[in-house]
Amino acid sequence: MVWFALLVLGVLPVGVESWPAFLGAGSQVKPEASLPLEWSPTENVAWQATLPGHGQSSPVIWGGRVFVTSVEGPNKDDYHTMCIDLATGRELWRKTIANSAPVPNSYYVSRAAPTPVVDGERLVVLFESGDCVAYTHDGEEMWRRNLIDDVGPLVAEFGLGASLCQNETHAFALLEHDGPSYLLALDKSTGKTDWKAERSERRSWSSPAMMRIAGVPQVVVSSAGTVDGYDPKNGELLWSFDEVGGNTGTTPIDSGNGRFLIGASPGRNGENAGSAADSNCLLEVMRDGDGWKVSREWVAQGAQPSWASPIVHQGLAYWINRAGVVYCFDEQTGEKVFTERIEQSSWATPIGVGDRVYFFGQQGVVTVLAAGREFKVLAENESWSEETLPRELELAGETTEERRRGAAMFGKPTLYGAAIANDTIVMRVGNCLIAVR
Repeated sequence: MVWFALLVLGVLPVGVESWPAFLGAGSQVKPEASLPLEWSPTENVAWQATLPGHGQSSPVIWGGRVFVTSVEGPNKDDYHTMCIDLATGRELWRKTIANSAPVPNSYYVSRAAPTPVVDGERLVVLFESGDCVAYTHDGEEMWRRNLIDDVGPLVAEFGLGASLCQNETHAFALLEHDGPSYLLALDKSTGKTDWKAERSERRSWSSPAMMRIAGVPQVVVSSAGTVDGYDPKNGELLWSFDEVGGNTGTTPIDSGNGRFLIGASPGRNGENAGSAADSNCLLEVMRDGDGWKVSREWVAQGAQPSWASPIVHQGLAYWINRAGVVYCFDEQTGEKVFTERIEQSSWATPIGVGDRVYFFGQQGVVTVLAAGREFKVLAENESWSEETLPRELELAGETTEERRRGAAMFGKPTLYGAAIANDTIVMRVGNCLIAVR
């Protein structure tokens, strides 16, 4: 597994760029000078690839290949995994499996939301039914199983959304719902569950993250009232911090040296407004004798995101809220650097590269800020128009007024995530990928 050691050390063979997991965990990208600063639906678009059905997962990239998932059918009948050539946008292969737990296809329920992981040998995909498959880079199926064999039926009114994270040998799946919940360690070679850690029943769509804290690899989970660190070798709970709330949709973001950012939302109806206020913060985990000590170092005052996780770039921490307000803080001290509004809010997490920070607006306007303590907009880029996006099939009507309101919002084209490799930004909309370079 030399490839993974090189990846962790920040070194990959010349010509190999990767975006191997959700939010680019373990990624290798070039300086921002090789990425586009400005584009429009008709300029600097390298390619656009139409995808079957709809998906909310982000693309992952390895060795010039883009991998992405989607779901299709009135009862979410078919799960698709596609491989797209990064250079041309040509579909190289597509694999489809039947959903083992069909449910009505709804705007209000997650649709192919978990992002896969890829390494030098395989791609591992997970769908919200618990169906999990590993493929070679050429699309040969290596193993397939359903994780409900380990955890029992999944009861999730709005579906599951947690993406996989990985280390050299295992993929880690967080299955949280209205029933017994678990963090699972899956052997990437066989699909076998090597351990499962029990978690309390909770509604959350946040994803786990791999970190190294005081030299010790850990799987860190921020979810619905706790932040927890697990030993990836055996699932032992190493530490837990419960002075948080509203942390149901964002991923903990590693800042180095046992420090990481936590994001929390007040909720759709403001139900978590009180606890979320102090839960957007920087936590620090340190050795304390034979145990661990967790402390809240500073609070991101006023910053409360929706789905976009906070990021750290060049010593500054950034949050974006549901109104499109960007909050910037000094990563070391928590001092507020600026608070400014941009064109659109983001569901996708921003990406900092070189002297730029890219904010991927929910309706497709990507705002590029200059990295640094001065708020400076470098570009505002429309990524699609009504004419350039492929049309989606409308889903059946919702049964309640609340769900109809949700459908009115969720039924619009949404930029769910982005990945970067080989001078290219690949953006995910429900039924297509858009590549600019």
